[in-house]
Amino acid sequence: MSEPINRPLVGMAWMFLTGVLFIGVTAIVKYVGDGLPPAESAFLRYVIGLVFFIPIIGEFKKVKLSRRDLKLFAFRGIAHSLGVTLWFYAMTSITMAEVTAMSFLTPVFVTVGAAIFLGERFSSVRSFAILISLIGVLIILRPGFRELSLGHLTMILNGIFFAISYLIAKVMADKASPLVVVGMLSIMVTIGLAPLAFLVWVPPTPVQLGWMGLLALVATVGHYTMTLALRAAPISVTQPISFLQLVWSIMIGVFVFMEGFDKWVFIGATLILLSVSFIMWREAHVRRRVITPVALETKL
Repeated sequence: MSEPINRPLVGMAWMFLTGVLFIGVTAIVKYVGDGLPPAESAFLRYVIGLVFFIPIIGEFKKVKLSRRDLKLFAFRGIAHSLGVTLWFYAMTSITMAEVTAMSFLTPVFVTVGAAIFLGERFSSVRSFAILISLIGVLIILRPGFRELSLGHLTMILNGIFFAISYLIAKVMADKASPLVVVGMLSIMVTIGLAPLAFLVWVPPTPVQLGWMGLLALVATVGHYTMTLALRAAPISVTQPISFLQLVWSIMIGVFVFMEGFDKWVFIGATLILLSVSFIMWREAHVRRRVITPVALETKL
């Protein structure tokens, strides 16, 4: 049996690039802004993204999915569709830094869900790490000290729906190749978003379609480079690099979109990411199958 490849510098470089690409996704959505309804923007991102899966149609012909498998994929599509729509809405109502910081919550929800639905052991150490992450959320939101918007609530719901999507992906990963799992997600989410998009449909301009095409390309490349990062080095090495995404989002928000810098968002996000990193390190240390995803792994 061959030893797993461990090239930490290569893995860190790929994860660095992944963070830049996903911040590009965030910046594009922020720039397009309210020009298109959130559900329509999300639908266009996925329907255009289907083009990138044409080369792997042959993979779908090889896999044999049961009715139960198809139901799980469909349920994942519904959950992910709702999560994506909420994310697009949040991008139009709160700052880039807040969206990025609160997106780190998804791995925490995945950890809780894995204990409830997949029988993962929920130790006191995990409980403490999750408590720290919740403190981080309270620092970001600061209820009672400022007015909370609907965007903050949608990001919490976004984390829950994305966690459901990720847990189903973990279950299906044993039955189909990663390409099929990702491809089925794109198909199901496109179908799931279609009725939501057409309810609020606004004819997009050629420029808006161009931005959505670029969005789909950048997101697809980001998922690919993340895969290269996880293949090159252990998650414990690549995970901390994902925190740089918050730095980029703050810088772009301040200097490009003229958003204010909120130190509490940075502090809260640091606590959340530290707790997630610790949970992942402990999973790897006790040689369990890693359930908690990389902070970037649940992105669009």
